[in-house]
Order: sequence, then structure tokens, then C-alpha cells
Amino acid sequence: MHDWALLLFAVTYAGIALGHVPGLALDRTGIALLGAIAMVATGVLPMGEALASVSMPTILLLYALMVVSAQLRLSGGYTAAAVAVSRLAGRPRLFLAILMGLSGALSALLVNDIVCLGFTPVVAVATLRAGLNPVPFLLGLAMASNIGSAATIIGNPQNMLIGQVGHLGFARFLAFCAPPSLLALAGAYGVLLRLYRGRLQTVVELSDSAGEDWPVLDRHQCRKGVLAVVLLIGLFFTPWPRELVALTVAAWLLASRQTATRDLLGRVDWHLITLFCALFIVIRGLETTGVPEWLLAASRGAGFDPARPVGMALLSALLSNLVSNVPAVMLLVRFLDPGDPTAWYSLALASTFAGNLIVIGSIANLIVIEQAARHGIRISFREHARAGIPVTLLSMAILLGWLALLR
Repeated sequence: MHDWALLLFAVTYAGIALGHVPGLALDRTGIALLGAIAMVATGVLPMGEALASVSMPTILLLYALMVVSAQLRLSGGYTAAAVAVSRLAGRPRLFLAILMGLSGALSALLVNDIVCLGFTPVVAVATLRAGLNPVPFLLGLAMASNIGSAATIIGNPQNMLIGQVGHLGFARFLAFCAPPSLLALAGAYGVLLRLYRGRLQTVVELSDSAGEDWPVLDRHQCRKGVLAVVLLIGLFFTPWPRELVALTVAAWLLASRQTATRDLLGRVDWHLITLFCALFIVIRGLETTGVPEWLLAASRGAGFDPARPVGMALLSALLSNLVSNVPAVMLLVRFLDPGDPTAWYSLALASTFAGNLIVIGSIANLIVIEQAARHGIRISFREHARAGIPVTLLSMAILLGWLALLR
């Protein structure tokens, strides 16, 4: 059975790294799901053990936060915030600074992918109409969302997993991760200004598809969403289980006289939740072989310990750009010592910062690029990497400096 487990794991992660299977219309989630099913079908894992390997607190927290974020998106809250910032389009440098600051802050409080979904159409249309080059502003949105989401446990899916599995406190996570995130955000702004110096106002033709089809602001429902976020953040500082708190707030939003349940749940990213469940099962199949323990012992013998903060930071940055940050974190948490929270914080920061390196590093990048294309704006792999590589290198240098300072 060990041979089957290793083969299935290797094939699944190779498929996730490629992003597709030649000849099939499978994406990363489909590949992970097939890998999980194969782990059970081949007898590597009994059905009960496979189901028990899924961390339900992590899944429930992710689900509940998606419901809260859906409330703000449906109510037009994200759109209203983006429109307000877009009024500064006549002052490009200030516009970019406020846009990155706001998207980074919102991504720290809610799932960053949803922030990008809400902001991208408005930013695309606003920059085109103002005669600005939309590319640096859209890159700034994606990169700020990635960096800002690293600051808290609830900023992105991989941080939620790290926080739940590592039993990390919300306040301590924030105190450790917020300072390097703020510095990295400022650094990303500086890099974009330098790269696009003299090119912020390149005129691009507005395509016919660039219509205003975003949600209209419903002030009552938006205030309800904001109140839900405030309640969540306040309750996360209490000893109550985060997933229970988030589910309770989500239940309050679902008990609405105006917003249909189907509309809210329709904005939940079931694709991402399926990916998480499948990866839990695939990783559990690998654990039955004893390979993770062997790799940890071998790396320590070679003088490289992934259980230490610096080693984990470098390894997670590399692996996140091979298989994307969520699958990388799912694998790497198995190497961490529960008694050393610094290594867990390092994994959260590095895996998120690394998402800016290339397009496939994070889902937020793909969301922005795909949404921008609907408005006739093309952001190529090379264009993204031209900004993403220096931003990521600077962010990682800030992280390593932060670790050295604290040590």
C-alpha cells in the first residue's frame, strides 16, 4: 500500500503543479479530488480514516468567512469602496497608494480572493476612463491583496489552515505578521512606482465589454456586512473557537428578510473548499508511508531544518511557486513543531508573499488577470513576473530581516 500511496501522491502533486492533465479538462481541484478518491479506492485509506483526516474546524471557518464576504459583495460594499478610491484617478500616485492600502487592509480582514473579485472590474473601468495605464494599478491590487492577507489568520485560506492546525492565537499572529506585511506593502508600492515611472498614464482603448455590471450599493445590507466583520474581529480575540464564532455570525446573515439564501451561498467558493478537503485526504495518504518523517530527518542531517523559521520560509517560498501556496502549506505543516509558533508564522508569511512571484502563485493573481481580460486589458505572464519577482524578493528580504531581528 505504501507504493500506491507514494505513486498517487506524486501524480496528484505533479498534476497540481502543471495545473492540468493533457487531454482532459481537469483543473487543480479536479486533480486533487481524483487523487483523494484514488487513495480510498485503492485501499490506502479506509473511508472513515479519509473523512476523519479532513480538518472540519478549518473548513467551517473558511466557509463561514466566505458567507460574510459574500454579504459585502452582494450589498455592493466592495464596489462602493472601489468606486470611492477610483475618484482619485486624476492623481495616479495617490490613487495607487490608497488602492493598495485599502485592498491590503480588506484582505487582512476577509478572504483576499473575494476582495479582488469585487475591486477588479471597478479599477479596470476607472483607469481606462481616466486615461491611465491599468496594468500597474491592477498588479498593485493583486499584490497588495496577497501581502495584506498575510497579516492575519483570516486573510487567506492557507493562513486559516495554519492558525487552526497550529492552535495559534489571533492577537499574537497579528502582532507577529502585521509589521512585515506593512513593510512589504510599502515596498511593493515603491517597486511598482519605479517600474512604471513615466508610464502610469499610457492611454488604452476602452473595450465594448467594459460595462458597469457590478452590484448597486444597498446601504442597509452593507452596514449589516460591516457589522458582521466588526463582530467577527472582536470575537476572535476571545477564547471561543473561531469556527463557531464565524458560523454564528454567518447564520445571522443567512437569517435575512431581503437577501435570499441561494444568493449568499452562490458566492461561496465551493471549488476551493473541495480542493481543501481533497488535499487533506491526499496528505493523509502520504503520512501512512512515513515519508514525511524520513524527509525531515534527512534534511536535518544535511544541515537544513525545515522546522526552523528561516528554513521553513525559504522552503515554502520555493514550493508555493511549484504547486501554489495552499497545497504547499498543506504539506509543510506536517514538518512544524507545535511548540514553536515562530515557524508557523514564518510559513504563513512566506507562502503568502511568494504568491506574488509568478501568475500561478496565488488565486488572487488569476482572478485579477481573468477579470481584467474581460475589459480588454492583457496582463501577460512576463509583465506580471517583471513586477512580481522584485516585489517577492523584497518581501522575503523583509521577512528574513524580521526573523533575524526577533531572534
